[in-house]
Amino acid sequence: MNIQALRSDHIYRQVMQVPLAEKTELYREEMLAPFMKKWETQQVPYKAADPGGFDVMTINNFIFRAPEEMTPEISAELELISSDAFWQECEAVVARSLGLFTENGVKLKVSEYLFTILLGNPKSQSLLLNEGYSGDGGIPGYILCTLLPNAYTLPRMKPALAHEVNHNVRYQYIKWDHTVTLGELIVSEGLAENFATLLYGEELLGPWVSKTSAETLNRQIKPVLKEQLDVTGFDQIAPYLYGDELAKLQNFTPVGMPYSAGYACGYYLVQYYLKQTGKSIVEATITPAAQILDEVRGYWNETTIISD
Repeated sequence: MNIQALRSDHIYRQVMQVPLAEKTELYREEMLAPFMKKWETQQVPYKAADPGGFDVMTINNFIFRAPEEMTPEISAELELISSDAFWQECEAVVARSLGLFTENGVKLKVSEYLFTILLGNPKSQSLLLNEGYSGDGGIPGYILCTLLPNAYTLPRMKPALAHEVNHNVRYQYIKWDHTVTLGELIVSEGLAENFATLLYGEELLGPWVSKTSAETLNRQIKPVLKEQLDVTGFDQIAPYLYGDELAKLQNFTPVGMPYSAGYACGYYLVQYYLKQTGKSIVEATITPAAQILDEVRGYWNETTIISD
């Protein structure tokens, strides 16, 4: 197993040193090209045929710092992700997370892993709703996390990376295509966050779970999501999974759901499943959602208790 860190801090400094007209292409080549197979899998064009068309830079600039912002003005925040110790700790998280699977008999189908940590776009409303950090690990072999670096977000890179590694392993076993359901994504997010808290503690529970109260979960979220588990099509799934605020930012139709409804629902659903079955989080991670959902029918009618 080979784990490689793409040192974004080094690339940011390279981009800072070139003229404005050269920044975008240098950034595209150095920061985004190493993730080419990820973009191809997601059918995101590496470079638009027409200037200003949709491509990887469109995705980048929505949530990450844009290349034209690579100037001395970002030096202070860049310094916060520039130590060798920071990158070594991040790599250790990825190794530890993957190792938990291999040590428990899970044969990984991917042997090469590339990860990086990117500076977030401080104007991104979706990133701000997520308290300044997020991640992307659904394409096996590739893991991206982003943050607005500060005392709150920096310690949370460890559970964020662990969360994304869990996705990375799950989707080596579970097929993701146009038929993916809301039920699968609720289960997937619940597995990933339980995996992260197992390794790094509930005190670092992500805001996509911690911001949801027991009353909201039991009275508003669970009764609705219970009836929508078979929904397919990302435009239909997103409002239930992310909630109305994030759905609106992506131009999807709101459905009356609070922030990250599916994440919170999934977190407690997976806890229920693990308790009911005695399975480990490692076993559960590679278990089909249909099987998990079949085992948790009692979850939907039981009042979930959320400890302080």
